[in-house]
This record gives sequence, C-alpha cells and structure tokens, in this order.
Amino acid sequence: MTATATEPTTKTLEVPGATLTYDVRRSETTTEPPLFLIGSPMGAGGFTTLASHFTDRTIVTYDPRGSERSTADDPASPITPQVQADDVHAIIQELGGGPVDLFASSGGAVVTLALVAAYPDDLRMAVAHEPPLASMVPDREQALAANRAIHDAYMANGFGAGMAKFMQVVMHQGPFTAEALAAPAPDPAMFGMSNEDDGNRNDLMLGHSVVWLTSFEPDFDAIRAAPTRLVIAVGAGSHGELAQRGGEEVAKRLGGEAVRFPGDHGGFLGGEYGQTGEPDAFAAKLREVLDQA
Repeated sequence: MTATATEPTTKTLEVPGATLTYDVRRSETTTEPPLFLIGSPMGAGGFTTLASHFTDRTIVTYDPRGSERSTADDPASPITPQVQADDVHAIIQELGGGPVDLFASSGGAVVTLALVAAYPDDLRMAVAHEPPLASMVPDREQALAANRAIHDAYMANGFGAGMAKFMQVVMHQGPFTAEALAAPAPDPAMFGMSNEDDGNRNDLMLGHSVVWLTSFEPDFDAIRAAPTRLVIAVGAGSHGELAQRGGEEVAKRLGGEAVRFPGDHGGFLGGEYGQTGEPDAFAAKLREVLDQA
C-alpha cells in the first residue's frame, strides 16, 4: 500500500516578538520523527513539491517571522539566524520536542547551523543546502560588501531597486572583485519589476537576510559537539555562486566535503514561485541521505 499523508493542518504559535504560522502534513503510519522543510526567506509555499515526495513522513513547514503568513511585532528589529533558530526550536517543542529530521535551503541552511549549535538535541539529521554565507568565503570582505549593497539599495530606493541588486549579486559566479562591486545595478525593469518606491521596508530578505544571514559566523565547536548528523549540500548544477561557495567552505570547516544534490540552488522546486529544478531527482537524493540517519 502506498503511504499517504493528511492534508496540511495550519497552526499558529505565539513566540517572543512574532506570530509564526506553520503547517503539518501528518502521516499516521510512520515510525520516523517529523521531517521539517525550512527556508529563509522562503516560506512553506516553496516546499509543496518536495513534501509530496515524502508522504510516508510527517512533514512540517513554516513561514519565517516577517515572511508571508508569519508576522514580526517590530519589523525593524533584526531577524537574525539566532532569532529564527529560536523560532524553529519553539515549533519543535510545540510538536512534542526533538530530535526531528530537517532539510533546510538557502537562508534556512544558515538558520540550521545556528539551531544545531544552540539546541543540539533538537535535530537527529539535518541537511543544510547552499547556505549563502559571505562570512565564510575567501573573498569575505567583498562578498559582505556586495550583500550590504543590496540592503542599501532597498533602503534607499525600495523593493525594485533592492531586488535588481539582489539578482545581480546572486547570479554572480566566482569571487567578488572590486570591479564587480563597482558595477552599476541593473534596471529593475530588466526583471519585470517596477522602479516605483512604495515606501515599504518590511521585506524579510532585503531588509534582514542579506545582512544578518550572510554575515553569520557559525559556532563550529558547538556544531561539532552536537549529536546531530549534519550534511552540507550544494547544487551539482550550481556554478560558483555565493550560496554554493558558502556551502563548500562550511563543509571544509567541518572537516568534510559538501554533498552534491541534483539541480542548482532551487533544485527541489517544482514550479513554486515560477521556478522548476529537478525535484524528482532531488527528492530521491534527499531520501538517500536521510536514510543514513
């Protein structure tokens, strides 16, 4: 008989400074711990396809504070990896406590590094996919400056300007050079976005993630001491973008090599947010890695 999971049940949780919204797809037959699928700023909506490959597991997804259905009481207060790790820990506790398994992508992978260090008993197995850690790459200062430029463009001229600069930075391949930093930002219209500034400065990625997540310094001693089996993953189809390079550097610091997953940064996506990677192959690789727990 094919394993099935229930339709998502949506719940909210009050935590210090925020109201979190999360979804549970419960499998009544599994003996495995829940599998969390998290991103940042990507919320639960980015994991619909990936979740569909794990109907034999209870799946938990959520929207980070300040993103989609989750709210931050003070949107200007820094939403750091440590803050988001506290939020994920609170959901784990609300659902009965750890250890659970977790797959995390992009900023969610950075949050996972903070979570493993702060709450070592929360996770049995964690797969951290392409953490965009500018703090870890050899061209650290230039990479940090490039991400700061995204935030500065957003704060000065609004969402379109910030996103155009973001696209320029995340598409950059290889180390950031002085020439790359000096390059003018593209016109937002090139990406189908408006130049108009609506005055809103509450975007999680542009207002927080490009500053706090990319500059995060993992506590590698605490991570090594944790009982969590931690796998650092990068996209086999990535080509030297910051997130891939950040993942590879983290893996080196932990004494190993990053595991190649099918596709690029969005390899698990199946049409969410208009992006399609290699979701079938990606899910198969994730299952193979999780089976090693």
